[in-house]
Amino acid sequence: MKHLLILIICITSLSINAQDVKSAFDGHKWEAPYHLPIPKDWTIERFLIPISFAPQISYKGVEDIRFTPGWGNVKTDDYWSYAFLWHLDGNPKMDAGIIAGNLKAYYSGLATVNVDSTKLKALPENLKAVTTSFKETQTAKGDLKTYTGTVAMLDYMQLKRIMLNCIVHVRPCPKENKTIVFYQLSPKPYSHNVWTGLNKLWLDFTCTKKDTP
Repeated sequence: MKHLLILIICITSLSINAQDVKSAFDGHKWEAPYHLPIPKDWTIERFLIPISFAPQISYKGVEDIRFTPGWGNVKTDDYWSYAFLWHLDGNPKMDAGIIAGNLKAYYSGLATVNVDSTKLKALPENLKAVTTSFKETQTAKGDLKTYTGTVAMLDYMQLKRIMLNCIVHVRPCPKENKTIVFYQLSPKPYSHNVWTGLNKLWLDFTCTKKDTP
C-alpha cells in the first residue's frame, strides 16, 4: 500500500509538472531559434507539440503558424491559405503515409475545437470526414524530402466541405538535433499568386537566426 501511494504521488507530480510547462508556454513571447519571416499584415500563432486537439501526434516541439491577411475572410483570394511549421525534437521518421495520417488527425481534431460539440454531432459524417492523400515529389532545394497532396475536410467557418492543396517540406537541422516539417496550404491551385507568398516563407527559412545588423 505504501509503494502504491508513492507511485500515485509521483504520477500526480509528473502530470502537474507537464501542465505547468504547457501553461507557462507563451507563443507570443517565445523566441524561435530559427528564422521564419512574418510578412506584413500576416498573423502568427504558436503552441506546443504534442497538440492538445490531436494528442495522437506524439512528437515533441513547437508549432509556428503564419496566417495570410485574408485567411479567415471567405471573400478574399487567400481564404484558408496559410502555412505552419513543426520544430521537432530529434529525427522522427517522415513519409507520405505518415504525413497523411498526421494531417488527418490534425484536421479532425481542429474541427472539434472550432465547432460546438452538439452542432458537430448533428452534421452528416460525409461532411465531417477528413481524407488526406500525399505523394513524394521532386525534392526542393535544401529539403530532405518534399511532398504534395490534398486535405479534404470540414471548413468549420462555413460548415461546408473544402479541399486544401498542400506542399510539405521536411528539412533536418542536424546541429540543433531538430527536424523541420513545413506545411503550405491553400484551396487555390498551385498556379495562383497566393502561393508566391507561401513559397517565400520557405525560401527565407533558416535553421538558425539570421544575423541582425
